[in-house]
Amino acid sequence: MLINTLQFLIRTVADLFVLVLLLRFYLQVVRMPFTHPLAQFVMAATNFAVLPLRRLLPSVRGYDTATMFIAWLVGLVSISAVLLLGPMPFNFAAPQTWLGLALLSVLTLFTQSVYLLMGAVLVQAIMSWVNPYNPLAPMLSALTRPFLAPFSRARIGGADLSPLLLLLVLQVILMLPVRFLEQTFLQQLQLAF
Repeated sequence: MLINTLQFLIRTVADLFVLVLLLRFYLQVVRMPFTHPLAQFVMAATNFAVLPLRRLLPSVRGYDTATMFIAWLVGLVSISAVLLLGPMPFNFAAPQTWLGLALLSVLTLFTQSVYLLMGAVLVQAIMSWVNPYNPLAPMLSALTRPFLAPFSRARIGGADLSPLLLLLVLQVILMLPVRFLEQTFLQQLQLAF
């Protein structure tokens, strides 16, 4: 019971930190000004890790590689810690294990990015009904606009169904290929032992 609780805490804290790092990365990608309180929180929560690493990993074509590397590294460390605490033995000396862990960490970043997009779409949809002039609206719009654009013609009457369609597509992506790849990587890790 204590092991399960510890695994849960490791996963939760790591996933939350990865989400904040990904939000920082995507806000920089959409060139969002960091004057909003949420953006300032994201910067303050991640500066301690990102700023020192930027000296070693410069940006590539305007993309903040230091932020993505830290997000990947946090995912790698949390997956390794959870597996170390688990009942199944893994051979951490084998190169195949580290390759599998690295790929699993990349998959974790992709999954967390999808969850971040789903959350932004949900909050944006709710805010459009409740308070469309909220200061958070431009930030959410900048994050979700490229993904909602292919579904922009999905209107029935005056209702915009594009958020619902995007959420369905994202859910299918999480259910089919992501879960399959996750199971495949975990099986490869077990076979490496």
